[in-house]
Amino acid sequence: MVFNFRLVSDEIPNFRRDIEIDADASFLDFKNAICDSVNFDKNQICSFFICADNWEKEKEITMMDMGSDSDQDVYLMEDSILSDLIEDEGQRLIFTFDYMTDRSLFIEMKEIITRKNLKDPVCTLSRGDAPAQTMDFEDFEEKVNSKASAAIDDLDEDFYGSDSYNDDELDTESFDEMTFEQ
Repeated sequence: MVFNFRLVSDEIPNFRRDIEIDADASFLDFKNAICDSVNFDKNQICSFFICADNWEKEKEITMMDMGSDSDQDVYLMEDSILSDLIEDEGQRLIFTFDYMTDRSLFIEMKEIITRKNLKDPVCTLSRGDAPAQTMDFEDFEEKVNSKASAAIDDLDEDFYGSDSYNDDELDTESFDEMTFEQ
């Protein structure tokens, strides 16, 4: 069985990579295929995150155990098989490739191809330039600040709500039912 994944970037709108990889491959194999497709250094610290439909991170698959004190299970790329953690088309993942500036690629499993196996992963679509693997922190701050400034400029007086207050909108029954500890 083969998984077909689509990779996109929130930094570069026309960037796309499609990677086909055997379902029995490890996340390390997948990471290496991604790095090969975008010319990233394979030795940089990175992680996958299995996500819910809304891109909320649920499980992390890391390159190495960082000695986390949490009660959560630690999943290592070299020990984690894709088919053990990914089951359905539409499954979403985040591949964080730059921890310093929290930059990532967004991945969705587009198709499960049955009755086919692959020895090595294959990049079947390569469109657009990949984001730079690392970004100078000062450049990152400048980019964030310019986006924040543009967002503030886009706000108008309606952003903060209406100026009028309506007593009918206040749910006083909820307050009556509440008890407050002192």
